[in-house]
Amino acid sequence: MARISGVDLPRTKRISVGLTYIFGIGDHRASEILTAAGVDGAVRVKDLTEDDVRKISRVIEEQGRVEGDLRKEISMNIKRLMEIGSYRGMRHRRSLPMHGQRTRTNARTRKGPRKGAVAKKKTV
Repeated sequence: MARISGVDLPRTKRISVGLTYIFGIGDHRASEILTAAGVDGAVRVKDLTEDDVRKISRVIEEQGRVEGDLRKEISMNIKRLMEIGSYRGMRHRRSLPMHGQRTRTNARTRKGPRKGAVAKKKTV
């Protein structure tokens, strides 16, 4: 099993798809990494040689942040927005969508499950 940037890549997938399991690498960046490393994207992860894995790891390190570093940078950016009191920071703090979507209906992914209406006790 190939381990790149602290992530175990799935053995049966093609390497172009397997690289997308690393946080911060999508389809486009995966193809760029493979061309820079000189590795064919159609090769399965289990068929990679140690030399190929080393080349891919080196290219990923040169290109920039992935996994832990990228997650840390994103969380620091969100904290900064919340501290300065920007609109986006306030929306993050309240767990609401921050790009202008409606919240009267929808937005369940961001807001979480519905809170049921609380029925009042009748007084006699």
